[in-house]
Formats: sequence, C-alpha cells, structure tokens
Amino acid sequence: MTDDTGAQTADSHDRIRVVGARENNLRDVDVVLPKRRLTVFTGVSGSGKSSLVFDTIAAESQRLINETYSAFVQGFMPTLARPDVDLLEGLTTAIIVDQKRMGANVRSTVGTATDANALLRILFSRLGRPHVGSPNAFSFNVASASGTGQLTRSGSATTETRSFTVTGGMCPRCEGMGSVNDIDVSQLYDETKSLDEGALTIPGYTPGGWGYRLYASSGFVDPTKPIREYTPAELADFLHHEPVRMKIEGINLTYEGLVRRIRSSFLSKDVESLQPHIRAFVERAVTFTTCPECGGTRLNEAARSSTIAGSSIGDLCAMQIDDLAEWVRALDEPTAAPLLAGLAHLLDSFVEIGLGYLSLDRATGTLSGGESQRVKMVRHLGSALTDVTYVFDEPTIGLHPHDVARMNSLLLRLRDKGNTVLVVEHKPEVIAIADHVVDLGPGAGAAGGRVCFEGTVEALRSAGTLTGRHLDDRAVVKPTVRTPTGMLPIRDASTHNLRAVDVEVPLGVLVVVTGVAGSGKSSLVHGSIPPGAGVVSIDQGAIRGSRRSNPATYTGLLDPVRTAFAKANGVKPALFSPNSEGACPVCKGAGVIYTDLGLLAGVATTCDECDGKRFQPAVLEHRLAGRDISEVLAMPVTEAETFFGTGTARTPAAHAVLRRLMDVGLGYVSLGQPLTTLSGGELQRLKLATHLGEKGGVYVLDEPTAGLHLADVTTLLELLDRLVDAGKSVIVVEHHQAVMAHADWIIDLGPGAGHDGGRIVFEGTPAQLVADRSTVTGQHLAAYVGA
Repeated sequence: MTDDTGAQTADSHDRIRVVGARENNLRDVDVVLPKRRLTVFTGVSGSGKSSLVFDTIAAESQRLINETYSAFVQGFMPTLARPDVDLLEGLTTAIIVDQKRMGANVRSTVGTATDANALLRILFSRLGRPHVGSPNAFSFNVASASGTGQLTRSGSATTETRSFTVTGGMCPRCEGMGSVNDIDVSQLYDETKSLDEGALTIPGYTPGGWGYRLYASSGFVDPTKPIREYTPAELADFLHHEPVRMKIEGINLTYEGLVRRIRSSFLSKDVESLQPHIRAFVERAVTFTTCPECGGTRLNEAARSSTIAGSSIGDLCAMQIDDLAEWVRALDEPTAAPLLAGLAHLLDSFVEIGLGYLSLDRATGTLSGGESQRVKMVRHLGSALTDVTYVFDEPTIGLHPHDVARMNSLLLRLRDKGNTVLVVEHKPEVIAIADHVVDLGPGAGAAGGRVCFEGTVEALRSAGTLTGRHLDDRAVVKPTVRTPTGMLPIRDASTHNLRAVDVEVPLGVLVVVTGVAGSGKSSLVHGSIPPGAGVVSIDQGAIRGSRRSNPATYTGLLDPVRTAFAKANGVKPALFSPNSEGACPVCKGAGVIYTDLGLLAGVATTCDECDGKRFQPAVLEHRLAGRDISEVLAMPVTEAETFFGTGTARTPAAHAVLRRLMDVGLGYVSLGQPLTTLSGGELQRLKLATHLGEKGGVYVLDEPTAGLHLADVTTLLELLDRLVDAGKSVIVVEHHQAVMAHADWIIDLGPGAGHDGGRIVFEGTPAQLVADRSTVTGQHLAAYVGA
C-alpha cells in the first residue's frame, strides 16, 4: 500500500515505541527509539537502564518469537512473562549479547562454545593422516565404547545379536578434562573425632545434616568411634565404597564412599564456578595436575596421532587464535576449500574483536565477563541477518582504551548493515558515537526509573543531567603520591602468558595494574600474588542468588538483626527469617504465590495471608524500637544505618555492615530487595561491600568500575583512598583512566596480548607514565588528562 506521495506504508514503521513501562523501578516510562540507528542508554547504576532495554524491549521481543513455535517446542524453552508495559510497537527480532559468563562446565572451552572445534574435527576426519575415524574421533567429550547384546522384538520368539562401536577422542585417563586430581583425605575429616563429634570438615557435612546422616546411619561404620580406630575394611567402606542403593533413616538413598562422593559432587564442576567457601575447601583438599597421558590436550592417543601438515588437533587448539588463523590460510587443500574458508572467517572474527590472544582450548570458566561477551559476539559479526535489534550490555567492559575504538567500529558496522543497535553503556567514548541517547535517572532505585533526557549527544552535553554534566569530565594526574611502607616481591611469575616476571609491588599505597586485554594483568595479580593470610581478593565472579536472596542475607546482615529482635523479645532468632520458622505458611516466606501455567509464563501474585510481608502474623507482633521485621527489611540502607546506629535498636554488628553498603554507594537499596532485581553494577558493589568486612592488609580488586556511572567513579576513588589511609594496601586491575590518574604507582603490562604480552613495560607514577608515553596505556592516559 502506498500513500499520496507514492511511498510505501511499510516504510513509515521506523520507530520502536514504548509506552508506560513499569518493570522493576521504571515509572511509566515512554520512549520512542529510531530503528536502524545506534541508541545508547545512560544513567547511574540502578537507574533502570537494564529494566527498560533487557527486561522490557528485548524480553517482549523474545517472548513473541517463542510463541511462534509449536506447543511441543515451547515445552523445552524458558517461559517468559509479558513485561509490565502498556504498549510496545515496532519491535523486531532481538539478539541479546549480555555480560553473563559462559557456562563454566569443566568440558566447555572456547572451541566447543563456538563452531571452531566442530569445524576442526570435520577437517581432521577428512584430511588427517592416519585416518582414525569420524569427527567424533577427535572430540574429547565422546568416549570410545563398544558392546554386544541380544535383541528380542515384542511378539516374536526370535532373537538376534546386535553390536555397536563408538570411536571417540576422549582421553581415558582424565576423561577429557585435561587434568587429574588427587584428594588429600586428611582435609576431609579430623581422624581424632568420631562422626557424632563432627569429624567431617567438608562444607555441608555438619552433624545433623544429610551429608553427615548418610554416613552415620549407613551401618558401614560406627558413628561413635574415632575415625583413626576404623579397621582397614571400615575405612575402605567409608572412603571408597562403590555406589549402592539402600534405605537410610527410612529414605531410599545412594550410599558411596566419601572420596567418590566428593569427586562426583564437587569435582564434576569447574572450580571457578563453585561458591567461595566450597572453592576454598576444594583448593585446600584437592591437588590438580596436568594429565600425564594426554599432556592436557584431553585427547586419546589415536586422536593425537592424526596430523595435518605436521600438526595434530591438540596442537592447533593450543595455538593462539591469530596464529591458528595464519595456519589455516596457509593450508592448500582444494577438496576442503569451503570448510577452510568458513574456519578462517570464524578465526578472523576472533582477531577482529580483540580476542586473537585466546586459544581454542581455553576453558570458558576462566574467561572474564568482557571476554565472554565478546566470544558471544563472534557468531554475529558475519551474520547475513538485517533489520534485527542487537542489544548489548556494556560491550566495552574489560577493554583497554586502545580496544574501545575497535569495539565502536563493530557496533557501527552492525548498525550500517541495517540493524537497530541498543547499547547500555557508561564509557564516554561509546556515548560519543551514538545516533540517539536515552538518559535515565535522576538517581538510582526508587529515585530513578524516569527518562531525564532523550536526543543527540550534543544536546545531552547541555541538558544538565548527571550524565551530561560528567560526560566531558577528565581526571587530573595526582600531583603528589604516597610513600610505600614496604614491598611485596613477585618472582618468576609464569602463570598463563607471563614471561618469568619479577616485580616489586609497593605496599601501603594505591597500585593500579594496567595493560591491554590479554596482556597478563589478572594472571599477575590473581595467579602470582600468594592468596594466603592478609590478602582479600575480589574478582569479577558473578553473584549467584535466587529470588529469596537479598542484600540482608548475602552480606550476613540478617544474622545480627535476627539476634537483636530475638534478644529484645525473648524468642528464638529463627522466627525472624523468612526462610525458617517464622515464614508465612502459605507462601513459605516468598511473599508471593507462584502459579505454574504450563507453556504460558507463570504468574506471581502477592500472598493474601501475609500481604507480601513474608512472615507469620505472630512474628510481626514482635518489635524492635517500634518496628517489626518486615518493616526493617523494607528500609533502604540509609534509613537502616541510622536505625541500627542509635537508640534502643543500636546493633554495632549490623551497623558496620550497613556502613560498608553506604561506602560503596548502595544507600538507596532496601535490605529485603531480591538480588534478581539488582543491576550488574549494583551486584558488583554489593560483593565489594561484603569483602570489605574481611580481615586483611592487602586488597586486590579486579575492575571495580565495571557497571559504574561516570559520577560513581569518584565515589569509588574516595573509598579506595579511605582504605589506603586506614593502613591497607590496595592493588587494582583497571582500564579506567580516572583510576589510573589517581594511582600512587602504576604497573603496565604488555606490549600486546597473548604471547605478545606478559612483560612489564612500565613501572612508576602516573605523571611519569604520561611523560614517558612509550606504552599504549601512557599514550591514552596522556590524551585523557589533556597532557
């Protein structure tokens, strides 16, 4: 259909309209976004950016797409509820590239997470000599197996013999994991104690729990006898017994030896993905060594014996990706030309996106959030799709200023192919290339959720919003620096790509470790500084929390609060936990009732019994300084800090936790707000606040500015200064130039990434780095401070 001018009506649908968005803290937000343009969403952490972009626009697009599949297929897909919004018009297919870390399965590598390993396996099954089998013969996730059996068809008296053979590439010694482990049994129990006396020292195996009862009530051992008095047969049954089904305390359970159980429950997952207390136990009790049979390649002898141009598939997966791309281009095999072209394009995409320093055998659990996001981007770079909506969550996170320009060009290229690109971002370099800017705020949490500005970048500069005022902020190099109180020597550091690095890290000052992505910063800080007593390490690992988790439970604040309520009312502390005795019996302490509607999204309705307060009415009659427990959990941190700091409710332990939450800028968050509703930046700061309570003289922080607005960086620097002034040593891995300029000492690694990095290219003060300008970091810092 055309109008009077002859233009197609379809061409008029060039806007995405959002009317009345109310997800999380959004306050009836209305926005109109231009299609086939680059729109950047700005605002302080917690202002509602992700709620608008991911939880409203992208979520509705995915929900509508899922509804086009059959009911059978939808049964295997996650059910998505319709966002709380009045109207969404002009949506296109959304492709989400978020910061969530890739699966940390022990068998997952960069090669398996993309198509690279699959293409290499096909290549070797065609060209590898000697020929060892199909692509499965080169897969470390497929074990070789064979079997024979009798087949009898229903209704027939005849039987036939069937056999099968599967040729896989899995190393039989390490089962495709590349490493073998040895468990130190002395770390599993105290042999001087009996089970009843709490001999087990494994997390979750305390007396009374099911881990303890499984062994104490099994009948294999006497729970009242010290473990050192067990007979050899009892000790074997206790540690190494084969799995067997049996009834324990009236329940059918599988009993197996303690060592076998530890292997299956703790060591079947990537160590980096475990909860901190379990990871600490595994690191203490288990020794990991490279598999002596496969040399860490994960492959069996047959797969390692087949080569192309003198290289096995294990050799190629261990290569740096940019080197592997050169190897593929140099291979002259006309019969596999299409396959080689596809593989070369995929590897070139890695290089183009700044990940050429990785290798295909790199475990995905060791990738940072920024690296994970860019690996996900690889599959979209050569896509023939157009007129789709690409949604990015801080794509420059983990990137050196040198690499941000490359990321900007990739975003612009996606736009220029006719796609709509929506980016949540804080970096002024990315905001500067936007065609359209939506600034949310003016504050965070309840103080945010409104559109403060919508328009061009130039108009934003003069709009007077918090983002507009800070957009052109440039830090100045610190005129005077602190004097170190000592030195932390690192000798012959060779973790990952480090080249036998020797460096003296100053103590008692703010040290910033810089360098391009992949230069070896995290390897130096996390892999070389001994994690013993006195070192508090705060990495980029994500907080894992359910909808029952909240700031009060995560930080440990709820414990002293429950104790204070119990003491004031003469009752048990367990009454004041929504996950324990005091929980509302109808909603089980959740505050809402979840109704499963099968293929449709489940519905959450406020519990009528407790009116969303999560506690039994009898519990709410108990008060502390005139407030019940539900009212306390509804308090924002600022109000709670005053409440527990003075008067009859004064609780020093709770007040200390609240002060740390205030220090990291989370004063607006309510104590009982579910962790699932917090933004990435808020979760990062919540984790920082929790670790600040640990005893230690050296704090190691990995990119603490991730997810922080320009205005919040100043608050972070003030916090780091307070730590140093209190006598702590602070070591920060960071790309943000404002943090570099504020440092007392800079250690710059490089000059490049991967095997081009791993060396110290500069040590000195920020002023010396700016004057030197011999490194990439020095050049960008000089430009940033206007030197």
